[in-house]
Amino acid sequence: MFDLSSKFNEFYSSHVVLSQGNQDNLYAKKNLNIQRLKDGLKEYNDEYDTAYSIVETCVQGSMAISTIIQNDEGDYDIDVAIVFDKTSLGDKGAQATRNMVANALKRKTKQFNAEPEVKTSCVRIKYVEGYHIDFAVYRRTYDTQSDSWIYEHAGNEWTKRELKGLTEWFQTQNDNSDGKLRKIVRLSKMFCKSRSSWKNMPSGLIQTILCDEKLQDSYERIDELFYYTMKEIVNRLEIDTSVIAPVDDGRDLTPRKSDEQKMINFKNRLKSKLEDLDVLFKDECTKSDAFQAWYGFFNHQYWSDQINETANSSLGLLTKPISSYVDTEEYIEELYPVNLSYRCNVSCNVSGDGWRPKPLLEFLSTLRRYLPHNFKIECEMEYTNCPVPYKVFWKVKNVGPEAERRNQLRGQIVEKGNSIVEHSSFFGNHYIECYIVKEGICVARKRINVPIGRI
Repeated sequence: MFDLSSKFNEFYSSHVVLSQGNQDNLYAKKNLNIQRLKDGLKEYNDEYDTAYSIVETCVQGSMAISTIIQNDEGDYDIDVAIVFDKTSLGDKGAQATRNMVANALKRKTKQFNAEPEVKTSCVRIKYVEGYHIDFAVYRRTYDTQSDSWIYEHAGNEWTKRELKGLTEWFQTQNDNSDGKLRKIVRLSKMFCKSRSSWKNMPSGLIQTILCDEKLQDSYERIDELFYYTMKEIVNRLEIDTSVIAPVDDGRDLTPRKSDEQKMINFKNRLKSKLEDLDVLFKDECTKSDAFQAWYGFFNHQYWSDQINETANSSLGLLTKPISSYVDTEEYIEELYPVNLSYRCNVSCNVSGDGWRPKPLLEFLSTLRRYLPHNFKIECEMEYTNCPVPYKVFWKVKNVGPEAERRNQLRGQIVEKGNSIVEHSSFFGNHYIECYIVKEGICVARKRINVPIGRI
């Protein structure tokens, strides 16, 4: 793998890790709003002649384990647990307790544009700047047999939950990995937030669990550590998209269909962008190619700047990269449910520059490893056992740094009938996919890999 570890470390330190000043600012906002809640609760008690009080608070989530990243800017998520004694709440239900917390916050956040929002698992307040603070509500009772507190979380109902269990679990796992886990979690979150168009991606907690489960900590270089961990996560999600909490008796974190879709989205997008990194393993890979490949992966200006610096230092001998490109790729799983209950065969013939039409696989296996430029590529869906009627869709994906430089990644899924014609234009391990869609369901798919060589 092309060694860009020094630049990768610079990217991580300068553009991924949240500065201490910003972290201090988040903690200040956390403390301010806890005090607002306590002051509002005092007013609530005076009005309703009650005696509710917060007996314990605890920072949770990415703030507690220090995995907040710079790409969270404008959407920092501050998770705070607030705990009441069960005896003081009496028979107050989970929903009623969250409503009471929201009522108390409203009294001291009238200057906010939006009122506190009562959600299923928390009460949320939002700042204009994009910050939001989630107050997770708990109650506790003391268990004399175990000589410890028992905590219950106010979700749909009161549910037993460890207050600090996830934080303690992460700290142990991160220590055992010599700090590698935290780095990979931050980088994974950086990837998931690299495109504003990417909606419905898994939470930071789920990414953290997957990174821990598949951490390839035998690698010392940060770029290799990250790459091979992400590869293993894709392989894992190809088999199983469910994720289980490492605490709280192994509760299922992906019980809904919408949760499954988030995992599929993550897997598809990660798999596709990892394919764009294949150039890093080619003998002919240049530093400019490597920079462009990581730019395509993270979509971050840092990598674009490295490309431009390399081009400038070469006195214009390298192809000057574009400053940005449009990521147009679509995924069949996001357009239609997928149930591959039928088969389809796709023929692919190539011709050009004095060559007679020949099947692509025959050309690559007997003549060359790569398809030359300016060749004609004809694909036809020639057989499927799916009964008519059905529709045939195609996806042409250009892969690699040259596709990014030219802003020609493509990847849209379009209905084009039984055949398509393309041309080999530039270097990369490109591919064409065919999909059979029947009654709104993708029932068959076939991929043809089209490796195109350099001029």
